Amino acid sequence: MYINAIGYYVPDQRISNDHFKDINGLDANWIYQRTGILTRSRATEEETMDYMCTEAVLKALPLLPYSETDIDLIIFASYTLSDTIGTTAHVIQRQFEMRKAKVFHISSACSSAVNAMEIIQSFFKTHIATKALLICAERNSSYSDDKDPMSGHLWGDAATAYFFSSEKYSDDELRVVDITTQGLAHIGHGPKAVTLDLTSGDLRMPYGRDVFMRACTYLVQNTKDILDKNGYVINDLSYFIGHQANKRIISHVLKELDISEDKTMTNIEELGNTGSTSALLVLAQNYDKIREDDLICLSVFGGGYSAGTCLLLKN
Repeated sequence: MYINAIGYYVPDQRISNDHFKDINGLDANWIYQRTGILTRSRATEEETMDYMCTEAVLKALPLLPYSETDIDLIIFASYTLSDTIGTTAHVIQRQFEMRKAKVFHISSACSSAVNAMEIIQSFFKTHIATKALLICAERNSSYSDDKDPMSGHLWGDAATAYFFSSEKYSDDELRVVDITTQGLAHIGHGPKAVTLDLTSGDLRMPYGRDVFMRACTYLVQNTKDILDKNGYVINDLSYFIGHQANKRIISHVLKELDISEDKTMTNIEELGNTGSTSALLVLAQNYDKIREDDLICLSVFGGGYSAGTCLLLKN
């Protein structure tokens, strides 16, 4: 399958590390040294989940080689829902009159976007759909607590919109070579490692060290595995994009895989951890850097636990 058009939306507001000193006692430099984050994007009251996602779709539409009304599948991937019944996916269907589309929401923590891509691929292979829209977004600030010294300083807000088709439309498109995902609830602290209790509205990460260790392990192994499965080696990669949870995780993965810094792309320093949309957002922000025959690996890891990796090729 192919990526036909990409759009994204990031709120203008930035919250600096200094913001947290008087709230949870964390020093700005301490935060940066342990996370690689200097600022994080934060939505205003007007920048709702529906608003951010609508803006992301609008930015992608001018690049779309067919009418948005041809879309026959819409998936909204997110763990920070604003409505569990009339989801953002349904809002988008109505607003853009995508009347042919099957519509639903999925969540698998920070691997949600890659899980959604795998579902789209399955719908294409079984001829249930031919054109799909993946909306992936997190409004972490709806649930995060700045007073929480464990993880309150990590979270950012953003949205992405990716249009896919089963057939190629232009030479500027990325081909999805392969996708793999895993449910990993049986390892470590599993479902207790990162939690969002909708009854209390609290987004927490009580076992950050366990998350860090597991993410390092699976980002490395899954990248090796998907490359080997498809007949590639590490040196074939043009770019590696990891989940933007912690810059130290990315640095560790690059070292373990022997990938140079100039072959990675990040945004965590400015935007913080934007959750399941983070890797897609990095690609969207840097899409103009992708050249003919570039091979890109996206590898993500999420609470729960879950993981996902995909290979993209421009050819």
